Amino acid sequence: MKRFRRHGHESQRDKHKQDLYQFNKTVEHGFPHQPSALGFSPSLQLLAIGTRSGAIKLYGAPGVEFMGLHDENAAVTQVHFLPNQVELVTLLDDNSLHMWTLRAHNSMSELLEIGRFTLSGPPGAPPSVTRVTAVLAHSSGELLLLGTEGGHVFVVEVPGFRELEENNISVEDVQNRIPEDYVGRRNLECVETLHENPLNPRQVLIGYSRGLMVLWDLDRQRPIQHFLGTQQLESVWWMEDGENILSSHSDGSYCQWTVTGEDPQTEPEKQEMPYGSFPCKAISKVIQLPSKQGPPFLIFSGGMPRASYGDRHCISVIHSKTHEALDFTSRIIDFFVIREGVNHRGEPSALVVLVEEELIVVDLQTEGWPVIQTPYLVPLHCSAITCSHHVSSIPLKLWERVQAAGAQQNTHYSKKPWPINGGQNLAPDPPQRDLLLTGHEDGTVRFWDASGVCLYPMYKLSTAGVFLTDADPNDNMNQGSEGEWPPFRKVGCFDPYSDDPRLGIQKIHLCKYSGYLTVAGTAGQILVLELNDEAAEQTVEATVVDLLQGQEGFRWKGQARLDVREEPVLFPPGFQPFALVQCQPPAVVTAIALHSEWKLVAFGTSHGFGFYDYHQRNNILVKCTLNPSDQMALEGPLSRVKSIKKSLRQSFRRIRRSRVSMRKHHTNNAAKLQEINARLEAEALQEMELAPVQRKIEARSSDDSFTGLVRTLYFADTFVSDSSHSTPSLWAGTNGGAVFAYVLRVPSLERRAEDPVVAHAAKEIQLMHRAPVVGLVVLDGKGAPLPEPLEVAHDLARSPEMHGSHHLLVVSEEQFKLFTLPKVSSKSKLKLTAVDGSRVRRVGVAWFGSRTDEQLESSLVVLTNQGELHVISLPSIKMMVHYPCIRREDVSGIASCVFTKYGQGFYLISPSEFERFSLSTRWVVEPHCLVEAPLQMRPKNPSSPVHRDQPDGVPTEHRNFKRESEGYENSARQVMEHALLNDESEYTRISS
Repeated sequence: MKRFRRHGHESQRDKHKQDLYQFNKTVEHGFPHQPSALGFSPSLQLLAIGTRSGAIKLYGAPGVEFMGLHDENAAVTQVHFLPNQVELVTLLDDNSLHMWTLRAHNSMSELLEIGRFTLSGPPGAPPSVTRVTAVLAHSSGELLLLGTEGGHVFVVEVPGFRELEENNISVEDVQNRIPEDYVGRRNLECVETLHENPLNPRQVLIGYSRGLMVLWDLDRQRPIQHFLGTQQLESVWWMEDGENILSSHSDGSYCQWTVTGEDPQTEPEKQEMPYGSFPCKAISKVIQLPSKQGPPFLIFSGGMPRASYGDRHCISVIHSKTHEALDFTSRIIDFFVIREGVNHRGEPSALVVLVEEELIVVDLQTEGWPVIQTPYLVPLHCSAITCSHHVSSIPLKLWERVQAAGAQQNTHYSKKPWPINGGQNLAPDPPQRDLLLTGHEDGTVRFWDASGVCLYPMYKLSTAGVFLTDADPNDNMNQGSEGEWPPFRKVGCFDPYSDDPRLGIQKIHLCKYSGYLTVAGTAGQILVLELNDEAAEQTVEATVVDLLQGQEGFRWKGQARLDVREEPVLFPPGFQPFALVQCQPPAVVTAIALHSEWKLVAFGTSHGFGFYDYHQRNNILVKCTLNPSDQMALEGPLSRVKSIKKSLRQSFRRIRRSRVSMRKHHTNNAAKLQEINARLEAEALQEMELAPVQRKIEARSSDDSFTGLVRTLYFADTFVSDSSHSTPSLWAGTNGGAVFAYVLRVPSLERRAEDPVVAHAAKEIQLMHRAPVVGLVVLDGKGAPLPEPLEVAHDLARSPEMHGSHHLLVVSEEQFKLFTLPKVSSKSKLKLTAVDGSRVRRVGVAWFGSRTDEQLESSLVVLTNQGELHVISLPSIKMMVHYPCIRREDVSGIASCVFTKYGQGFYLISPSEFERFSLSTRWVVEPHCLVEAPLQMRPKNPSSPVHRDQPDGVPTEHRNFKRESEGYENSARQVMEHALLNDESEYTRISS
């Protein structure tokens, strides 16, 4: 019999879905992966970063962020803002130029690409003729000067990208006017730099790689003066007086030249080698800025003695009697200096340095030149991220205590405010306080304010002090020794090296109501910590738990456990450890659960699980889940997030070991050897997950590797023994599809310190298909998930319904199955699309609500190995919506995903960046910002042509740049401005 659905019911259901669910990728947190270019607009107060993947990112005041992506899969090599404009130009390594603008729409700005251009040379000309190596955005805002690899300079009108051929400067024009003995047999090589005279924009300095610099008159189309350098040129800086020029060179020297008009100038006025006469590395960039506080600031990158310090990444700052070589931990991309004053020509205030792994801002006005803490672009990966944990709606008291502990750690930072403050952040204040906790390879846990657009660092916890490691806690790496030359000073927090990989954090659980924190590591260590506002000196005693329970015939072949310090350790204010559980064998901790009301913590590894009473400091239960045939669980640490290379390497090592052992012991059993090798190769491919496996749900062999690995642990107050009395319970799910339930007897609050917690085995479920159990949820009598521990006590959730029947939802990799409690009889199930190989990788409970209704609905949020997000209704376990989110080849991104309580999530798109997404129409965190055009370009009325005053420090009489085409009035720029001014937004808010 056919069933016909009512059209009205379907439309109502669809409307309900639209009210609750909407997928958006909202913002990227962290530091851009592989940055390749840096730009800055003093008038807009915006910072721009280009990356090797073709992304362009703009940052202003905290919360003001924009991102664009070039269609071409090419690296951004240069970024230039047009002076006093809302446009910028990017140069890619495929030699294409791109024009971007910030345009306002609905009172918000967006970054749009409005044009692209590639130089085209004469027919038959080699590519070097038009290969762009240097870009100058002229102060008129209407011209780009493009220096090329062949030595030519092309003049292009913007934003229309119209080449002004009559104004081009050919290499022949330059070569014909210099002495023949200087040219010799070598050509001038590429244009290394272009620089405008700060007092006369009609004059441009052209610097060639060979060392020649030419002062060129743009009006008369002829050279004014030649500076005959003999060393390879790296950069040029024109001083503000307009009379002196600095050039830096490949031999580690810089020279000062004087603009006299006498031609040619064969020798510099002064030549300096800052770090001695021994061979030095190139000074790649040099600037000099005047100061009212005495001599000028001289700042340059590179120049280190090649033999001794050639591997250092340094920027030297020299002012008066102070000389420091700022030593960075990764390669320097570029730097600039921010200056005070309305015209940005005042005292140097901050040095901004972009290196490969972080952005560092140095306060030049405070004694000691301290670093200013960045509100964004913080290197999440200062040590490799190993796990994440999100906590929503942090109580104010806990928030302030964590904030205070973090403030005491940050006393070395400058007190100056963040100096880059362009644009307006129009986003509403976050409705709640959220924390993102990230565990790292070096044993640290970092707390981030994840409430808004900026992921802001709040506090850092280090667990290394509990253990004996090779690191010296008194070793201060930030300062060089007194009298050292060069005078090095370490800056930045990026440190990819771990003193001991066993310190790596694998699991985190924070109770926001009690302030208890549990962190578990790579070598079987579980720490329980409590928030303390004062420093405390204490000894952390370890409780060793044997998960093998003395079983014979098993020998651990992996890492040794960490040694605990026996002497008292001084812990700073913040989270301080007071209990330590050490699993034996010391394998990676794969699951933890914390119940702060019962004061219990559960833990699991590939060998079994147990739980610990941190109130009485003793272990309650140990259950070994190891399959006797599972030898791989004894071979060493299992990493939850493996790289493809590592997985492949480890898998084929097992293949080789298997082949060797089988040759020794079963030389006559070739068929058996072939079978084992085939199974191991299949496991290798399964670990790598390069592509989904086409298969149906079918029972897995109990001999599969890591079947005893504990995937999930769950505390619940529910009906386990009978339907009339609820009891505390612990549930554990394993990789082999088994679920274990234990009934707990927790003493009353009055007797909690004296009476022991007792556990009894109550239930055991074995899923027929033996798929790994990745999630367990108990639903109350109304079908709602049980509240968090202490949530009801703090009046933040209603008490669970205890009169109706409770249900246990078991989430395996392949299906969702609902069981009634206490009988544990199957009620309903939902199979994930098993035909195309989809498997559950991440699962969480989330609450959804519409923008107009205060009522919230609970749902299950699921991420599969295909990178797809699914929302499943509770308690009916029906598929509501699904969206593609992550590329299925991005195994690390899928493994790193973490869900929030209110339908958002985070996953790593690179080692240093989180992508934030939302499935909810109600809770969305994304940038809402506006960048207004500088005052110099705002017209008095929309119909009049836009007039732009001169850039800062440029006299008015030099603003009229002469062109033969003075009658050209319908230029591409005027057409573009007319379109912008007639946009629906206000004419002063030029943005997309």
